[in-house]
Amino acid sequence: MTIRLLLADDQALVRGALAALLNLESDLEVVTEVGAGDAVVPAVLEHHPDVALLDVEMPGLDGIAATAEVRRVSPSTKVLIVTTFGRPGYLRRALQAGAAGFVVKDTPAAQLADAVRRVHAGLRVVDPALATDSLVAGESPLTQRETEVLRAARDGSSVATIARKLFLSEGTVRNHLSSAIGKTGAANRTEAVITADGYGWL
Repeated sequence: MTIRLLLADDQALVRGALAALLNLESDLEVVTEVGAGDAVVPAVLEHHPDVALLDVEMPGLDGIAATAEVRRVSPSTKVLIVTTFGRPGYLRRALQAGAAGFVVKDTPAAQLADAVRRVHAGLRVVDPALATDSLVAGESPLTQRETEVLRAARDGSSVATIARKLFLSEGTVRNHLSSAIGKTGAANRTEAVITADGYGWL
């Protein structure tokens, strides 16, 4: 039986290389490729893949949000996250969204093909080093609102801009930033963003 695959990655070169490697396997077939997160669900509905291989950082919709959508619209499609960014928070959030596996892009081709087969068989596959890091890092200490405020602060936006964007008062934004800085052990909001990003909490 051939396992039908969807590939989602915004880097065409990476996507093409992954497709070429996976298509070499006699029991695997890449039936569709997309370059943006918001193209994943339409492709799933059109092609009915058995396994969707999703990158985390993509335009339109990130791979974790896309995972939740795939699981909602096509429960029979398993999701395997294949990413450059092996961050503990990403792993935790991906599994919470319904991903069956999480591996990094430098995984050898044979191991990646095996991960696809195991996920298709109903097993969970997680990069072992990342699983350990995730346990050590623990859950994000940030509240949902603190996370939103830090995400909005990523591009260096002023407090006033963040307040307008999130429909909050400037005082509330300052309070959330201050709390997030304290929880991440950072000296300022830029450091807080870098730290939270590094753990995959944003």
